[in-house]
Amino acid sequence: MEPAKIKAVMPVAGLGTRFLPATKATPKEMLPVVDKPAIQYVVEEAVAAGIRDVLMIIGRNKNAIANHFDSVPELEEKLTAKGDDSKLGRVRKSSDLADVHLLRQGEPKGLGHAVYRAKQHVGDSPFAVMLGDDLIDERDPLLPKMIEVNEQKKAMVVALMEVEPENISLYGCASVEKTDDPDVVKVVDLVEKPAQEDAPSNLAIIGRYLLTPEIFDVLERTEPGKGNEIQLTDALKDVATDDNNVDVYGVIFRGRRYDTGDKLDYIKAIMRLAADREDLGPELRPWFKEFAATL
Repeated sequence: MEPAKIKAVMPVAGLGTRFLPATKATPKEMLPVVDKPAIQYVVEEAVAAGIRDVLMIIGRNKNAIANHFDSVPELEEKLTAKGDDSKLGRVRKSSDLADVHLLRQGEPKGLGHAVYRAKQHVGDSPFAVMLGDDLIDERDPLLPKMIEVNEQKKAMVVALMEVEPENISLYGCASVEKTDDPDVVKVVDLVEKPAQEDAPSNLAIIGRYLLTPEIFDVLERTEPGKGNEIQLTDALKDVATDDNNVDVYGVIFRGRRYDTGDKLDYIKAIMRLAADREDLGPELRPWFKEFAATL
């Protein structure tokens, strides 16, 4: 399967209640991470992996997302008249990045339901599910490895990351078997947010999935789970534990990941990314040291 034929599905229908009142009228995916909204980083990641067809599953009051990836002729004309080619290029980049499609989720029934809504759009091909809360540093690409494993194994693939055992209760957790590749494991079971003493490993599912169309039949029969929502983890557990023709593998990600779904981690993400930038880092890093010395 060529990456160009793989589509990306990005569920962005969440209410972002942890960031109220900032998200009262602004989608959480549009909150800036330095000078780009979080969702743009995710689209750029998909494009870097060769994926240009992006379906966003949206909820109410998400018009700002659609507007961001659309062209803004009046703004472009003003920047052109000023000769500000740098800003013009940044404005145009978001509208030229990918073919962005929008589909309303309707009644919010969970991540599994949002993914199921993509059935007609993705058709019979494998597709990536990319959650906007997780930003993967562009210097540590993850999707290409997941696409490679999908091609080799003809399987569904989840992204896994080692976390501290006391934090595993915040994630879906994978029970795994080793393979010949130290960064690839076979997933034999999944547990949604287990207590530390009940967790089969410290491998947590993070917000990247490479799924095959078989997931839709499973999601259709998946009953609501935690939070009375249809959980994608529950559907993947059924695939991993059922005796069928589709397996689930995990790619262990050891790179830089930024969680923008939590206020503290969101602030850390901005600081880390800004500190690494050539235009901001040289002045920002010394200031960090000065500021830290005052604490």
